[in-house]
Amino acid sequence: MTDHNVDCGCDHGHDHDCGCDHDHDLQTLRIILDDDTEAECNVLGIFEMNDKEYIALVPQDDETVLLYEYSENEEGIELKNIENDDEFEAVSEAFFSVFGDEDEDAEEDEEELSEE
Repeated sequence: MTDHNVDCGCDHGHDHDCGCDHDHDLQTLRIILDDDTEAECNVLGIFEMNDKEYIALVPQDDETVLLYEYSENEEGIELKNIENDDEFEAVSEAFFSVFGDEDEDAEEDEEELSEE
């Protein structure tokens, strides 16, 4: 799994290992992708599945949803690629069940979903 460099975009330099169970409402993250490009992403949300947490991000210059395994430690936020295809499929389904609109065609949404 690949770790991604993450910056919450906050100007006040707080520590994200705050113990507040994600109530700090992250709105944007700057991430460094595998190709060393930087992306400013809007945070759609953090959700749990099978005792792991995942985050859904949308780059501000794109409409593609990015899904990563999410964790926080004493050093800050850590994102990992979802390497296993079966796990990615299950996380995608969980994402759509939590954030998807039942009135929209889920197949169209899944076509826009990609794994970085």
